[in-house]
Amino acid sequence: MDSVTQAVLGAGIQGALLGRFQGRRALIYGAVLGSLPDLDVLVRYPDPVSLMTYHRGFSHSVFVLTGLAMLLAWLIRKYWPQAPYGGRRLFLTIWLVLVTHPILDSFTVYGTQLFWPMTSIPESWSAIFIIDPVYTVPMLLAVFYAIAVGMTQRARRFLAGVLVFSTAYLGFGLASRMAAEDRVRDAMREQGIAVTELRAVSMPFNTLVWRVIAKTPDGDYYEAVSSLFDRGPPEWLRQPLHLDLARALADAPLHQRLQWFTDDWLRYDAIGDALVVSDLRMGMAGHYTFRFKMAERTPEGGWKPVTPSSWPSERGGWEELKLVLARILHAQPPLPLAQWSTMADR
Repeated sequence: MDSVTQAVLGAGIQGALLGRFQGRRALIYGAVLGSLPDLDVLVRYPDPVSLMTYHRGFSHSVFVLTGLAMLLAWLIRKYWPQAPYGGRRLFLTIWLVLVTHPILDSFTVYGTQLFWPMTSIPESWSAIFIIDPVYTVPMLLAVFYAIAVGMTQRARRFLAGVLVFSTAYLGFGLASRMAAEDRVRDAMREQGIAVTELRAVSMPFNTLVWRVIAKTPDGDYYEAVSSLFDRGPPEWLRQPLHLDLARALADAPLHQRLQWFTDDWLRYDAIGDALVVSDLRMGMAGHYTFRFKMAERTPEGGWKPVTPSSWPSERGGWEELKLVLARILHAQPPLPLAQWSTMADR
C-alpha cells in the first residue's frame, strides 16, 4: 500500500493500544514504526528487475519483524523500566504495528515476501488496489481526530472502530475478488473456453470492478472486466503471450527471478530490436505498469539477453480512469479493451 496508508495504520494501532499511556506521541511512534519496513527502498540495485523483486523482501518478513519487535520491546523496558504498561502489552503493540505493514501489502497484487527467507512465491492476495480511499480515509480521519482532541477514551474507541472496519473491508475485497473470478470462469466455461490459470486484480481505487486475466492452454490469455453490479456476461479480449520469445531468456537468472516473483504472469513482445517482458498483474490491457527490456536482437536475427532496463509504459490517465470508475455501475458501453491493447506493441 501507499506510504500514507501504512503510516496512519501504524498510528491507529499504537494509538488504540497505548494512547492512554503515551498520549499523542503514540500516533507519532506508530506512524514511524509502521513505515519502517519500507526503508528497503533505500537499497540500491543495478537493474529494475532486481529493484522490483527484492523490494518487500527481508524487511517485510514476519520472522524478521517479530525479532525486531522483541528487540525493541526489550530495549524500551531496559532503558525505561518505569513505563506505565507491561512488557507484553508493549511487545504486542510494536509487533502488530510492524507486521500489519507487510500483511496489508500482501492484500495487494504486487507480491510480498511475507515468509522470507523461505523461497515460496511472494504473497499476492489481490484484494485491494495499492491506493484505496475507502480503506485509507476513515483511518486518516480517526488519526486527525485523535490529534485534535487528544487520546481520550472516545478517540481510542474511534481508532479501534476504524481498525475493525478496515479489516472487514479487506475481507470484503477478498470475497469480491473471488466472486469476480467465479463469474468470469463460469462465463468462459459456457462459451467453451478452456482456461489453465485465472486471477482477478482490483482496478484503481475500488473493490467493485475487477480486471480478470486468464491463461489458455495454447499460449494466449484473456483480459476480462467484471463488476459486482453486472447483470450480463463480462467483456473480454483474447491476446497472445508470445511464449516462443521466452525461450531466448530461459537461462537468464533475472528472467527466472521475475517468473518466480510474478508467478509467471508474463507477456513477451518483440518491439523493434528489443524483447520486452511485461508483468500482466498490474495495469490494464495495454497499460502494464512494469515492463522491462530483457534482450536485444542479434545481427543473425536471434536474441541476446541484456541487463534489464525499464521499458516506457503507457499507464493511462484521467480519461481511462473515468471509464473504469463508470464501469462500476454501467456495463455499457464496455471498456475499449481492443483499443487499449494496442499500447502493448509500443
